[in-house]
Amino acid sequence: MKIALVGSSGGHLTHLKQLEPVWHKHDRFWVTFDKPDASSYLTEERWYKAYFPTNRNVFNLIRNTFVAFRVLLKERPDVIISSGAGVAVPFFYIGKLIGAKLVYIEVFDRIDKPTVTGRLVYPITDKFIVQWDEMKKVYPKAINLGSLF
Repeated sequence: MKIALVGSSGGHLTHLKQLEPVWHKHDRFWVTFDKPDASSYLTEERWYKAYFPTNRNVFNLIRNTFVAFRVLLKERPDVIISSGAGVAVPFFYIGKLIGAKLVYIEVFDRIDKPTVTGRLVYPITDKFIVQWDEMKKVYPKAINLGSLF
């Protein structure tokens, strides 16, 4: 199985690293920002650079859509896992078009209202994971796995 791990740098990247028991035995690649934490975390990993900032930045959304097309058509992952943020959106929609399974993990610090990225990808995810029971009111089809930290 090939896994794409897609997320912004910082806490989102840390969330994905916490999932190492899930991905460590599989063929995988990463998509994140070219920032110091990513380059230090991912020295032994295959990774692609996405454009930032993504928060309400339409230009970088378009640029990352092209990155998503290029990377996903080259790599053809079976599963795409993301904990956000905005970089996940084009990867999820294009991933859905190529038949990848989509797993989204809503961030830990959201307890009772959705993130913009969560709202955008929720309708198309195969598994939507939250970390608080209160979030089941926001995302009824979500699975609560509790804290990943």
